[in-house]
Amino acid sequence: MTALDPVLAKIDGNLEAALGRLFDFLRFRSISTDPAYKDECAKAAEWLAAELASIGCGASVRATAGHPMVLANIKAKRPDAPHLLFYGHYDVQPPDPLDLWETPPFEPRIAEAKGGKQIIARGAADDKGQLMTFVEAVRGFTETGGVPCHITFFFEGEEETGSPSLPAFLADNAAELRADLALVCDTGMWDKQTPAITIMLRGLAIEEVAIKAANRDLHSGIFGGAAVNPIHLLAKIIAGLHDSKGRITLPGFYDGVSELPEQIAQQWRGLAPRGSEFLKEVGLSVPAGEEGRGILEMVWSRPSCDVNGIFGGYTGKGSKTVLPAEASAKVSFRLVGAQDPVQIAKSLRAFVKERLPADCHAEFKPLASSPALELPFTSPALTLTRQALRDEWGKEPVLIGCGGSIPVVGDFKRSLGMDSLLIGFGLEDDRMHSPNEKYEFSSFHKGARSWARILNVLAS
Repeated sequence: MTALDPVLAKIDGNLEAALGRLFDFLRFRSISTDPAYKDECAKAAEWLAAELASIGCGASVRATAGHPMVLANIKAKRPDAPHLLFYGHYDVQPPDPLDLWETPPFEPRIAEAKGGKQIIARGAADDKGQLMTFVEAVRGFTETGGVPCHITFFFEGEEETGSPSLPAFLADNAAELRADLALVCDTGMWDKQTPAITIMLRGLAIEEVAIKAANRDLHSGIFGGAAVNPIHLLAKIIAGLHDSKGRITLPGFYDGVSELPEQIAQQWRGLAPRGSEFLKEVGLSVPAGEEGRGILEMVWSRPSCDVNGIFGGYTGKGSKTVLPAEASAKVSFRLVGAQDPVQIAKSLRAFVKERLPADCHAEFKPLASSPALELPFTSPALTLTRQALRDEWGKEPVLIGCGGSIPVVGDFKRSLGMDSLLIGFGLEDDRMHSPNEKYEFSSFHKGARSWARILNVLAS
């Protein structure tokens, strides 16, 4: 018997009561985007604080300009034990459209499904069920002698609305929140039997570009062919952002982009059958992007450039023979490695200006800017966590990237200087943000056991 066995046995024995606690939590209509549910969000925060207090934490609800934050702390017996920050969010998306729910969204239930039981409710997977896997793991420790690490719990109530209160809260409470490592549960598994650790998040740079030509819209019968058309000009510039092999042509764009370690690249190649289905799901079959790169590599570890919108001239019904005075586009870049979003924006602006006739000019509006994030492949925490997940699931965890961004992870890095381990137990088919959201019962149970194993190894 190991020191961890009683903890895992306690988690197993607590399972029915843990499910009841999760159901209580899921009944709160903590919809952060709708002011009508402000009181429900406050009640959910108070419930969380009380639940954390019940397992021996010093817990408090902290007011913000928006919905409250919940902070709690619990100490290990060893003074030199690692200090971990665990992050989750208690707010949920609106349940609309209500008529597509098979049962009321805030009346949680267990459903029998092919492959096992499912927990059905708004917030079951995003993020209340995920959050509670960690709380139940900690409960398993506190009921069998104490936690192996110093732990700070940090739960917010505005994640689904862009976390507007988060930056100021981090700045004001940095000393209390700073830890050796952050743990973030708002991610998922590779499949129902295979755990995953997200080790890469792409960064983002978005610019709005407006090209201005004549001092007014022009009649195409009088000026067509003689006056420059800014739509044509913009289209030509956009087309020049990629070469014939799909590489982005901005000078210096690939500075800071490195190749994947062979160990990771080999694992991703082994997942290729899953990747090959990626485009089929959206009615496509021929990959775009960089020549010679796999689907998973392109969306997880390579930078991209996309035009998200283009507009100018007449776009109403019928026709209007006009040469517009202005044409605009919104251009976004997903960034990786050490790419600098500020430098990428500067390079785009120079690229556009160099291609303008002398009597045209461009205006630029920055819309977003955040760097990419990577957990070092040689991180001891990553090595230990892989072993812990392997022990619980009996399979090697997949190290994956995320094509999008998780803003709080960047905030932790910039504001608190902390790396983050991103580990969750959700699945692609959990219908997050959609009617009939679900969370696998196995994800809830084995998720709690997984966190117990992770805390145990990180304590070393």
